[in-house]
Amino acid sequence: MKTPWIVLVLFALFSCEDTIYPGLGPTLSQYAIDAWVTDLPGEQKIFVAKSQPYFDATFPDLATGAEVYLIDDDGNRFDFLAAEEGYVWGDKDSDSFVQLGMTYQLNIHIDGHHFLASATLRPVPPVDSILFAFEEKSTFIEEDYYLAQFVATDLMGIGDTYWIKSWKNSQYLNKPTEINIAYDAGFSAGGNTDGVVFVQPIQDAINPFDEMPDNPNRFYPPYQRYDTVYVEIHSLNEAAFYFLNEVKLQTNRSGGFGALFAAPFSNVPSNIYNKDEASKVYPVGAFNVSAVSKLQQILTDDLADAAKKEAQGVN
Repeated sequence: MKTPWIVLVLFALFSCEDTIYPGLGPTLSQYAIDAWVTDLPGEQKIFVAKSQPYFDATFPDLATGAEVYLIDDDGNRFDFLAAEEGYVWGDKDSDSFVQLGMTYQLNIHIDGHHFLASATLRPVPPVDSILFAFEEKSTFIEEDYYLAQFVATDLMGIGDTYWIKSWKNSQYLNKPTEINIAYDAGFSAGGNTDGVVFVQPIQDAINPFDEMPDNPNRFYPPYQRYDTVYVEIHSLNEAAFYFLNEVKLQTNRSGGFGALFAAPFSNVPSNIYNKDEASKVYPVGAFNVSAVSKLQQILTDDLADAAKKEAQGVN
């Protein structure tokens, strides 16, 4: 009887005790570009940094000396000026310059390189409401709590893509597991979800599930009375949707034995490119121009009591 291959793999894993310190040679530094422009009023920021060696865990410094600007379909130019927090257009009192249906070309000149990308400002549906549901304490959450759900309807026409961002008490939910994106009202193309209400898992993804550090497998209540929920829906170009989808796949990975068979890490494909096609210097990151709808809701006593009565079947 042949030894199953899985046993051979396990034997190899557990029989290896030597610590290996791989020597990684220097690599060509690339450019990381974070260019997400919206129609919200206030400053617009674009971040440009250089990639770092694999084992360097420090936060990358912003790249200096770049010329950063957008050009619209009519030839208007919008310059982003160097600042401590990135390259900035406008100030806190500025109205947004982007217009629905207009296409914008990103231009970044740095160290003799010219990076380019384009994105069109697509429409976004309104956030109709934010609802709450009462839940009794459980094995994982040790006190009664509330779940939030946003309600919105995808725009008619196949191929609309969105990024749903949420905040609890002004704290942005930005863990890899909290990247919440939608293709039409579902998860991916071909889902037959055009023009309908977003599917429930996307609506429910605005709930934070934060693990208690001193109590494994126990979580803080997602929401309680007087908490504030704030939701934004950002319209995406399809390239930005697939960029975020790949970021989510590569950053939200479980460990253990299953990780052995996962696809290897790689740079997420970018919609930003080097004008010099022969250059070995290429950018990572993405460029998108978003229309944004938003809604905020406080879990008041009235809403909390109504949700509790509904859960208990009380009229």
